[in-house]
Amino acid sequence: LRRRGPTMTLWLAIIAVAALSFACKALGPALVGGRTLPPRARSVIALAAPALLAGFIVVDVLGPRWSAVDLTLIAGLAVVPVLVRTRAPLPVTLVAAVAVTALLRL
Repeated sequence: LRRRGPTMTLWLAIIAVAALSFACKALGPALVGGRTLPPRARSVIALAAPALLAGFIVVDVLGPRWSAVDLTLIAGLAVVPVLVRTRAPLPVTLVAAVAVTALLRL
């Protein structure tokens, strides 16, 4: 059997989480009916997908047992929340993160 690389495993996990999220969002209204969920349940459901995605990104960036830490990539990722906080447009944020990473790798 051919082994899958960590990137392939990450993408398969992302696709599985997306499919599960879609299924939950599609089945939820059918199962709950006309009732509304409590605010606490709604907030947990809304934050589940971003939390899982953040976890996948951390694992992919840091590598197994944090042995593949790339400080230039972490520096580039650190730029993102700063620019998001200042309400910079998403394309500007992405270009800045890539530019910081590329400049540090020179």
